[in-house]
Amino acid sequence: MATDKQTGPLNGVRVLDLTNVLAGPFACHQLAHLGADVIKVEAVGTGDLARNLGSDPDLSAAGMGISFLAQNAGKSSLTLNLKDPRGKDVLKQLVQGADVLVENYRPGVMERLSLCYDTLKQVNPNLVYCAISGFGQTGPWADRPAYDQIIQGVSGVMSITGDARSAPLRVGYPLADTIGGLTAAMAICSALNATPRGAYIDVSMLESVLATMGWVVSNHLIGGVAPSAQGNENPTSAPSGAFQCADGLINIAANKDEQWVALARHLGREDLLSKDVFLTREDRKTNRLRLKAELETVLTTRSARDWAEELNSLGVPAGAVLSVPEALATAQITDRDFITRFNSVPGVDRPVDVVSVGAMFDGTRPTVSTPPPKLGQDTTSILENLGYSRIQIETLRKEGVI
Repeated sequence: MATDKQTGPLNGVRVLDLTNVLAGPFACHQLAHLGADVIKVEAVGTGDLARNLGSDPDLSAAGMGISFLAQNAGKSSLTLNLKDPRGKDVLKQLVQGADVLVENYRPGVMERLSLCYDTLKQVNPNLVYCAISGFGQTGPWADRPAYDQIIQGVSGVMSITGDARSAPLRVGYPLADTIGGLTAAMAICSALNATPRGAYIDVSMLESVLATMGWVVSNHLIGGVAPSAQGNENPTSAPSGAFQCADGLINIAANKDEQWVALARHLGREDLLSKDVFLTREDRKTNRLRLKAELETVLTTRSARDWAEELNSLGVPAGAVLSVPEALATAQITDRDFITRFNSVPGVDRPVDVVSVGAMFDGTRPTVSTPPPKLGQDTTSILENLGYSRIQIETLRKEGVI
């Protein structure tokens, strides 16, 4: 059973989303699903660059690219020329009634537009202003342009992804953008709970990623161990990693001694328990590749999913390595309202499925009730709510302000 913004925990919170592409829109995607009223402020004529990105060229050409559809459901769209004084005035009027403003321009852009936090907090002292950038608003790299792959590289993520032969390797999805967006959403929710309300939040994608690398970073800072690529092996334990089965790979994490014993016995390899090279956790870690080969003599006789079912029933954590379509098709996902289908989406000739957030509240999944918007589809209604007349709106449209 899903819920929507009428009953979501952020019900009544208004967010101005001035962001583009991924980190910022993903942050506001989280807030929209949690119940916030999100107004997406987009450039006149072009809008969010993500409207033109994705694997379907026709949707991209129509300004409803898959990259946009993925994270903009539940938002309204207002087009605004922020270089025009009248566009600035509209934004300031919106700020008066807003709780949050999120932007991911390069540092200095909002200041040059005379729309920085110091200016907008004069309009609304309670405004939570969140600036998302690659490296943060200060520091020697602050002015550098940043995309996800750049952050993956300079953070060290690529250096520890893959194995000794394949590293450095990019993680297979926009990890840095996504973590930056989640960090921003978390920080915004925290600031909304503060008394008095009103804050300037500086989110660095680089620092957000490094913050999630706690074990790796701490092994270096505290243990003096240089992080390295470990492939599919878990360096903290063995047997713990990916193992070959008859039809593909299975992940097994027998991190506790009792799990190791249960695994060996279930595979009919109780003889391994008495071998000197596998007696202790440290022995098994030192000889992990030899142990892996021994276990695979049995694991390769059957399918990964069969082994996973049996091992989990014994308390040994295991899971077949699935493709993304296979993962989405599992009952674990389909039975928990994780995906929302919009049968009618403006500018799109097919139903659109989008994912929600990875949390449930009192057994219900937060969701949104409206599909991703066409560029500027809500401009007129938003301006009318601000008190603009139809004639004023048409004038602004003819003169390129909206």
